[in-house]
Amino acid sequence: MTEEEHEAEHIDTVLNEVGPRLRRIRRERGATLAGLSAATGISVSTLSRLESGQRKPSLELLLPIARVHQVPLDELVGTRQAGDPRVRPRRLVRGGRTLYPLTRQAGGLRAYKVVHEPGATPETPDPRVHEGYEWLYVLSGRLRLILGEHDVELGPGEAAEFDTRVPHWFGPVGEKSVEFLSLFGPQGERMHVRARPKRPSSQSDPSGSSGQSDPSGPPEPSDGPSA
Repeated sequence: MTEEEHEAEHIDTVLNEVGPRLRRIRRERGATLAGLSAATGISVSTLSRLESGQRKPSLELLLPIARVHQVPLDELVGTRQAGDPRVRPRRLVRGGRTLYPLTRQAGGLRAYKVVHEPGATPETPDPRVHEGYEWLYVLSGRLRLILGEHDVELGPGEAAEFDTRVPHWFGPVGEKSVEFLSLFGPQGERMHVRARPKRPSSQSDPSGSSGQSDPSGPPEPSDGPSA
């Protein structure tokens, strides 16, 4: 087999694998053909033919699909090369909070390691709301979480999850910093909640429980969680 024939065979193999890959990615996201059609402007019949291999994939068709699924184009085509898996976070400092982005891809679920220092933000909690869903996991220190009518404290190894459309606020307890992981996304598998009600004896003076509202906010992909 000549080099040209080998290359042509490789291209045919790649194109033949696109359809099943499109179907798998769509199903993993719980999307229907009708829903994907509405989001991309591509007809249901065309999408169905793409997934079954009856229609050759083209940039005109794959670009809007990749945009809706929030995946790189080469992931749809299957040509993505494995690179350095290490994430080198760019540290962000915002009003007493130091954030380390742990994910590189924009959109979808985003992860941050957050170190929140006490006393650097407003003394009075200011619950806020925005679209999305958030998970918190405390690594060290204690984190006060106000969610609607609930006021709880989380210690190391404890986690919480909540709909960010509910008024919420969190910050360090007392005069010690708190270190935690924050996962923010529009949807995803829920984690187990382990949050004990705040004990009266452990309540701190408001000035010692200061913090900034929500370390995720509607985040910009390049800058991490918003204030």
